[in-house]
Amino acid sequence: MTIRTRFAPSPTGYLHVGGARTALFCWLHARARQGQFVLRIEDTDRERSTDESVRAILDGMAWLGLSHDEGPFYQTQRMERYNEVIEQLLAEDKAYHCDCSKERLEQLREEQMVKGLKPRYDGHCAQRGLRHKNNHTVVRFRNPKDGVVSFRDQVRGMISVANAELDDLVIRRPDGSPTYNFCVVVDDMDMGITEVIRGDDHINNTPRQLNIYQALGAKPPEFAHVPMILGDDGARLSKRHGAVSVLQYRDDGYLPEALLNYLVRLGWSYGDEEVFSLDDMIAKFDINEVNRKASAFSTEKLNWLNQHYLKSNTIEDIEPHLQWHFERLGIDPANGPSLAELIDVQRDRVVTLKEMAEESRYYYLDLTEYNTGDAHKHLKGRAHEVFRLLLQRLGDLADWSAAALSAEVKATAKELELGMGKVAMPLRVALMGEARSPSIDKTLLLVGRSRTLERLRHALAWMELHANG
Repeated sequence: MTIRTRFAPSPTGYLHVGGARTALFCWLHARARQGQFVLRIEDTDRERSTDESVRAILDGMAWLGLSHDEGPFYQTQRMERYNEVIEQLLAEDKAYHCDCSKERLEQLREEQMVKGLKPRYDGHCAQRGLRHKNNHTVVRFRNPKDGVVSFRDQVRGMISVANAELDDLVIRRPDGSPTYNFCVVVDDMDMGITEVIRGDDHINNTPRQLNIYQALGAKPPEFAHVPMILGDDGARLSKRHGAVSVLQYRDDGYLPEALLNYLVRLGWSYGDEEVFSLDDMIAKFDINEVNRKASAFSTEKLNWLNQHYLKSNTIEDIEPHLQWHFERLGIDPANGPSLAELIDVQRDRVVTLKEMAEESRYYYLDLTEYNTGDAHKHLKGRAHEVFRLLLQRLGDLADWSAAALSAEVKATAKELELGMGKVAMPLRVALMGEARSPSIDKTLLLVGRSRTLERLRHALAWMELHANG
């Protein structure tokens, strides 16, 4: 039997971290078993579903590299099929029309709550044999009254729910649209889904869905309900904890490999290993080994992984991601050092690509201002002697290499009898606008000859202006 998993998000917002982890688990489970991974967009909530959200989901999946074998399928394009199955259930007396008013249902709920009972539909219309429809008629699934629904969850073990605890679920609304729990069953049945991996917020839906499978004479898939993700404070992960959208992590400068590596470790482990390539994940991941306890999201741990991948990935793998961040800043990387040169110098110094791009902007743009504090601290005293001597030395330098530049800076410090700090720190401010940059030889290398000479002259003019002022 071919293993078939599916990821089925609702397009009512972005692809969030919890959804991305579920997608990853589904993808890994299929890939590890030479199976197939299906993408389905559950867009039956017409009021909240948007094209923008669909695009955010597809973009997020593409950025993570979680390619699907089939789909995306859209529930709104399958309405005829859902209604066909509903009519089948009605014909077999496994569903019935219900015209209970909203007022009656609210009154019933209030009475049950006063008595300390679990709110549930009382089956008022189950035996009325209604055949007509009006603007408030729904179709309800005729849930079994006796017995127990049992299934083995691959994360939580055996789960059993008495049918007496379940009421007759609405499967078609008054406007004719089918409901989530029903559509999911028809979709998974038609698409041959063998393994349903989803968040544990769906676990209460599973007994209802199993009864619908039984009524349709279909074999249900296996189920695995993975735990929720918590923030550092133990509360459910939300916007107040920072970025929860997958694309927000892209925007913040994380590599997709780092986020995937981090997500796979939220609830699953393999010994003491922390770093997993996609190939490692495929070889080692087992849905049966997922912990049933909720996992806490740690930005600090994600940062550590991102820095690891910035250092260990090939420069060629990093280049397109950095290019994207430069484009967001309106910077053309053609106006400065190659991205390969820049990454080689910067990747040991930063945590994110966004940080790398922002700290590197003056290798590509004109230097328009200095950090006020750094300028007043370092562009004074004998800095003018340093700049004048460097203008002479560097202006005539034939070999603009890191080694040659380092030698010239050291020679300048020796000739002026200054410590390296008295040379390098003013030079950093002159070149980059602040007293923070890579080693001074690599900074000179990346800034380039013409920009270096121009900025040394500008620094001398700034010092002269402020000395006279």
